[in-house]
Amino acid sequence: MALKLMYITNHTGIAQILDEYGVDRIFLDLEIIGKEKRQGHLDTVISRHSIHDVALLRNVVKKGQLLVRCNPIHEGTKTEIEKIIDDGADIIMLPYFKSVDEVETFLECVRGRVKTNLLFETPEAVENADKILSLGGIDEVHIGLNDLHLGYGLTFMFELLTNGVVENLCQKFKQYHIPFGIGGIAALNKGALPAEYIIAEHYRIGSQCAILSRSFCDTRNFHTLTDFAVTFLQRFTEVKGYEKVLVNENETFFENNRLMVKNRVEEIVRRIQANQQ
Repeated sequence: MALKLMYITNHTGIAQILDEYGVDRIFLDLEIIGKEKRQGHLDTVISRHSIHDVALLRNVVKKGQLLVRCNPIHEGTKTEIEKIIDDGADIIMLPYFKSVDEVETFLECVRGRVKTNLLFETPEAVENADKILSLGGIDEVHIGLNDLHLGYGLTFMFELLTNGVVENLCQKFKQYHIPFGIGGIAALNKGALPAEYIIAEHYRIGSQCAILSRSFCDTRNFHTLTDFAVTFLQRFTEVKGYEKVLVNENETFFENNRLMVKNRVEEIVRRIQANQQ
């Protein structure tokens, strides 16, 4: 099964192009509460999308699905979720939860009207995974590597792929028969850890979904929508082509890839730590 690929944008022109190309999900990101404090020191994107963008994107996303990441549970959660549902989201993702109670509140607000996606990105969520997953009403889950590696005090987010955290959590998802995805991917041959290694890990572990990261095709690097569209389609086609290769690979290939990822991650961590001294 091919990975469901998601792209984060609130730009209707980009969303329409990517929907036509076959990107599975257009990802609108409303999360702002607490994010600046957690990630402000990192080279990450804080989207600052607006809840009013939901209806605008709904008008252009025709083939794929519209996924909206709401804010963590707060006093305005019920109102926010009502608006997201009314304006046509297909899936709502809950970020940065820690407790069973937070997930219960989220599920009660949604009430089965759209699909739910839980973003596991805190050590507390990992610790409470069994209690959370047994609640029912959870359609899918995703592992957020950025915040989760910060929560564990790690140096590099892909350490989570090699230290057993992701592997053990994914085993729980499988036990509860809940589809899952992991983090994001860059374009092939790009990234500190080349994307082809990461994609192969998705296949080995059984992940079904990934975000196309900012570095996959950063809109800030293009002067026109046409230029963006040409580059995006080339890179998107390369990923889909590589996936067709992976479906025919054997266990030896995936084990060798796992070891390669482990070695490369350890090398990157050593380099980062040396530069920090």
